[in-house]
Amino acid sequence: MLPKAPPAGRCDWLYFFAACLIGIHSEYPPVNSKKVAIIGGGIVGLATAYRLGERFPGARICVLEKESAVGQHQTGHNSGVLHSGLYYKPGSLRARLAVAGIRQMAEFCRENGIAHDICGKLVVAADDSEVPRLRDLEKRGAANGLEGLRWLDRGEMREIEPHVGGVAALRVPQEGIVDYTAVCDTLAAKLSERGARVVTGARVKRLRWQGATWIAETTAGEFEADFLINCAGLQSDRVAQLAGERRDMRIVPFRGEYYRLRPERQHLVRNLIYPVPDPRFPFLGVHFTRLIHGGVEAGPNAVLAFAREGYRKTDFNARDLADALTYIGLLRFLRRYPSMCWYELRRSFSRQLFCRSLQRLVPEIQPGDLDTGGSGVRAQAISPEGELVQDFRFIARPNALHVLNAPSPAATASLAIGAEIAAMAERAAAG
Repeated sequence: MLPKAPPAGRCDWLYFFAACLIGIHSEYPPVNSKKVAIIGGGIVGLATAYRLGERFPGARICVLEKESAVGQHQTGHNSGVLHSGLYYKPGSLRARLAVAGIRQMAEFCRENGIAHDICGKLVVAADDSEVPRLRDLEKRGAANGLEGLRWLDRGEMREIEPHVGGVAALRVPQEGIVDYTAVCDTLAAKLSERGARVVTGARVKRLRWQGATWIAETTAGEFEADFLINCAGLQSDRVAQLAGERRDMRIVPFRGEYYRLRPERQHLVRNLIYPVPDPRFPFLGVHFTRLIHGGVEAGPNAVLAFAREGYRKTDFNARDLADALTYIGLLRFLRRYPSMCWYELRRSFSRQLFCRSLQRLVPEIQPGDLDTGGSGVRAQAISPEGELVQDFRFIARPNALHVLNAPSPAATASLAIGAEIAAMAERAAAG
């Protein structure tokens, strides 16, 4: 007996997979003959298609991506860190998927010759006031199943990162770096080899439920599906609205800006150096990241972007900005944290202020050591109450699943997210 359908807005994984993937009505075909449309060709959408295809090789899977290539937005603009699950609340979906995800991603990279390195990182307490929070992180990481965590004093820190500052650090050996663009390209190629379709240049303009079938009207034509999965990232709330959902929670874009260390100063950072994060916010704070293909990035900050896909300060989209500034959730967030928001904005325009944050981790860094780097835009879901949504958030229906919030570590956990979908579908079918 399948569970009763959840009320509007409720996120219920079991119902979705029991009802959507095996079908609760006779007009829905079995899993292996279903047409599945996945909207969004970022790493989460591609990994979901990949894992579904593994378990259900007869399913007809189509990934619809609006850009000319896959992985062009959040996936292609991050610094390529493999997160191990240190920061997340024990028992949360985010924690569980992060721990499983880094193992699955590392295995996928080994099998497919994708550049990656499990190099480890230091999380640094800059002064004594941060030590209790660092101890809490140590306990949280152990509760999440991380292995080999090591508390370091100042001398031990410098054996690993000779130029690091601070009073104590936590060594996280399971952290790493990877080429996520190569992961996306490999996933897309494997999907095509299995007979799945990855259609680029297919921006969804309209979704309609006709009989027992979704019709997706896109810039590349119309596509039919028995059910759809919305992995549209920065546009996920709007795609859900196209499918008839209310936009109670909204995506607000935050741009993260990076600097790069000049080549002659890259010796100051060997691998990954992170601060102790502020537990009130999902942002990890400015940090140092060695890149998989060379170089060291420093950042990011977090400022409101004036366009959902606005990677430069000058990028502007009137619809996106009006959508954010008229949303009561963002207004409440800004009223609640005015000093933090003002500081992030000032730091965006001041190399000296940005450098001052970095000096808490590596005191030798100077403003002249920094070249302007790239940037990314985070699709941050904010509730109407002004809270930053910090875990995965879904809307499940008998004919659709909307991934409304897939925060970091979504890239790391992407294969685990896909595996979760496939495993729950198989168990539901077997029951």
